[in-house]
Amino acid sequence: MSSSLLLSNIHIVTKTQIIKHGFVGLRDGKIDYISTSQPTENYEKVYISRENFYLLPGMIDIHIHGGYGADMMDATPEAMNTLADNLPSEGTTSFLATTITQNHEEIEQALKNVAHWKQYNEEQAGSQAQCLGIHLEGPFISKNKAGAQPAQWIKQPDLPLFEKWLHASEQLIQVVTFAPEEDHEFAFLSLLQKKNIIPSIGHTNAHHDMIELAAKHGARHVTHLYNAMSSFQHREPNAVGAALTNENLHIELITDGIHSHPLSIKLAYQAKGSDRLMMITDSMRAKGLGDGTYEFGGQTVTVSSEKALLADGTLAGSILRMKDGVKRMRQITHCEWTEIAKMTSTNAATQLGLDHQLGSIEVGKLADLVIWDQSGELMMTICRGQIVFEKKEANH
Repeated sequence: MSSSLLLSNIHIVTKTQIIKHGFVGLRDGKIDYISTSQPTENYEKVYISRENFYLLPGMIDIHIHGGYGADMMDATPEAMNTLADNLPSEGTTSFLATTITQNHEEIEQALKNVAHWKQYNEEQAGSQAQCLGIHLEGPFISKNKAGAQPAQWIKQPDLPLFEKWLHASEQLIQVVTFAPEEDHEFAFLSLLQKKNIIPSIGHTNAHHDMIELAAKHGARHVTHLYNAMSSFQHREPNAVGAALTNENLHIELITDGIHSHPLSIKLAYQAKGSDRLMMITDSMRAKGLGDGTYEFGGQTVTVSSEKALLADGTLAGSILRMKDGVKRMRQITHCEWTEIAKMTSTNAATQLGLDHQLGSIEVGKLADLVIWDQSGELMMTICRGQIVFEKKEANH
């Protein structure tokens, strides 16, 4: 494998500007050069960009259950490898493996598996997407807004149980989705803050005042806005209204045009701006496999016409690829490439406290990068300085 690579004649999307026809040098897995002029140092490999190709930070999917036949709840190293191997093909270079509500033992096994897999998989760095940790979605949510989460396992926040799970995960839990109305005196929220874990409001039937109160107590994240939460009414704004208007709340959004109407996506973008919005997939194992019948959280899911549905018609995760979410977002909002970089990478890295390593194109940061053509087609994915995915049309 080459340990150095020069990307030349490419439009570099940084935090503050787009550097036209620039040069980016990658060495030993990190970015070591950014300029409008060619470097004097030698690089083992040179990629000469076509006209109007854009270089953005690699995408970070902070809410993904599975894809390509695998689910993190399978609790096997093979499932994690399948996911990590395939995600670069959609432009994802980092992700949070996301659980679903199940019995205690199954959740614990899934958490342990991620921890063990990460420990023994570090040597794979550069050939696959990096798992940054775990997003615990359920079981501490509202039965009234279960969505595709199996209701029989939903329970009120259990602090000793969570401590046990955190230990089992080897402290890898980064985000926890919870319903604030189920959290008595915000004891669970307080624990999450003490552990430096992001408390995320989701699967909630709370009124807007409860959401505002939770935000005052430290909640700063909202799980898949619009989906599985009390919806906006002009006399009762509910969770959606509070999420859209509270400046301290950063939102996840599934931008497939199925989980939310395009106008709702546009509304979220206009209300939150590109600084407080994180695009996610919330995808399940059927992603990349086509129509058929699949399993999700012990339930049968039918995939047809890009929708994944339970028998009663409830949406059961998505089959969205990040690169398609980007295409849809650009179509709906006409947002700039600088905003796409924020919504797919920078904001997530900042929320996770990893912005010193990831999330933007800066010297010294990890060389996790994606190249797009001007129409929004993904051309290349680079993980830790190695080309992991390349579309055939890309000029090399």
